[in-house]
Amino acid sequence: MTQRFSRKSVIATTSGNVLEWYDFTVYGFLAPVIGRVFFPEGDHFAALLSAFAVLAVGYAVRPIGSVIFGHIGDRMGRKPALLISVIVMGLGSLAIALLPTYDQIGISAAILLVAIRVVQGLSVAGEFTASGVMTIEQSAPERQALNGSLIVCAMLLGCVLGAAVPALMSNVMSDEQVANWGWRLPFLFGALIAALSAILRRDLQETLVTDQTEPSGVSPVVKTFRKHFGLLLKMVILLIPTAVIYFMIFVYAASYLTDDMQVSSARALDITTVNLLLMALAAPLFGLLAGHFGVRAVLLTATVATILFAWPLWALMHQSSITLIFLGQLGLSLVNSVGWALAVTTLTNISPPGLKCSTVAIGYNSCMALFGGTTPFIATYLVNRTGDDFAPVYYLIATAFLSLFVIWQLPALRARWSQNTSTVGGHSEQ
Repeated sequence: MTQRFSRKSVIATTSGNVLEWYDFTVYGFLAPVIGRVFFPEGDHFAALLSAFAVLAVGYAVRPIGSVIFGHIGDRMGRKPALLISVIVMGLGSLAIALLPTYDQIGISAAILLVAIRVVQGLSVAGEFTASGVMTIEQSAPERQALNGSLIVCAMLLGCVLGAAVPALMSNVMSDEQVANWGWRLPFLFGALIAALSAILRRDLQETLVTDQTEPSGVSPVVKTFRKHFGLLLKMVILLIPTAVIYFMIFVYAASYLTDDMQVSSARALDITTVNLLLMALAAPLFGLLAGHFGVRAVLLTATVATILFAWPLWALMHQSSITLIFLGQLGLSLVNSVGWALAVTTLTNISPPGLKCSTVAIGYNSCMALFGGTTPFIATYLVNRTGDDFAPVYYLIATAFLSLFVIWQLPALRARWSQNTSTVGGHSEQ
């Protein structure tokens, strides 16, 4: 770390990312249970699809949240955005843990669940972006890729927790206990993480970059859409395969393995937890590689590898051998880790000065809403409609081809981003 960005600051900024991805990963893994608890019984497919739809709704509102938190981050400061987001996320987790079920209050349970996920979706829109922008701004240029990857490492460790907690539950509780009351415990734990994160963030050092090119009364969000709409579109396209791979192999596949491949829920969660941990540990390595070889080179390599190996790796995940399933998911996890590791550094540095929170928040959250949270729903629908278990991987490969065009336009971007001129957004990063 640089002297300016202390180790304590890293822990404080990354802690909310742990909660964000813990919460959404837990929800994804518990989707089959949540579908039975909050939606009418009868059709298991319909209940599961409904649970995934609620997950998608939480992501669908992220663009709205990005407008709110982008404005807060650029106008009021990064610190208020980080504090507000983690507190609201924690209250949402607590509310879900205490929420009555469908058997207790009928359809109102499902309506309340949707409402809570909407509020959480608004709040998490400011988490990854504000913490990432603050980290990059306070890091020495030669350490930006590495420090940015630490944000992602924390996110993925949150995913590990989100997979490990349901895995532990499935090993120590019966399915009946999990369905009756056990599913509430992971959300209570999420509320505890939020409380600890809020305490840590009280002492964060603020960095507020203001843009003096226009009157202060003009919203940063308005400026972003007015001047940099093309950049926002390119950010979305850049991130699509990163979002799709994650939700395909860690959310959709978790349900697919147990429902269609007859893998026990405990074994499926064990496989996923190990791969998430390896993915988290690999992220800083990819940050180091990007600092040496350049961000564009590392991203291009990972995207080409996705196109070439997505189908055979997905095929491995459809084998009866647990070892082969693990290796297939591991291969996809590693290429996915590259995209996540370099995302915040890339987005922050191609964003215009004074508008970084707004631009990064809108670009990142728009992608998560359109292509991240919808992936389990789309994958489930495609397989059900076509009868082809490989339909999701064709969708993934198509998104990777799209992303290649944007990655190719990135400058080499080695250690010192500030010495390069970006052609992606049409502005100079001096």
